[in-house]
Amino acid sequence: MPLSMVEVGQKVSVMRVGGTPAIKQRLADLGFVDGTQIDIIQSQDGNMIVKVKDSKLAITKEMANKIVVKPLN
Repeated sequence: MPLSMVEVGQKVSVMRVGGTPAIKQRLADLGFVDGTQIDIIQSQDGNMIVKVKDSKLAITKEMANKIVVKPLN
């Protein structure tokens, strides 16, 4: 499922990142790589604040739609 559909408080793991090579590289630079755990801190209209590794990041709904994740637990 896309990251934009994950509810606040859930923990997920990155399965795949889509988009153009430039978008994939930008997301990889931010820490969105296969197997990385993401904690959803806040979500509003698909725009999100997430915790990746030790950083909190804000991403748009468009970017969140390109990140495919699976639930942890």
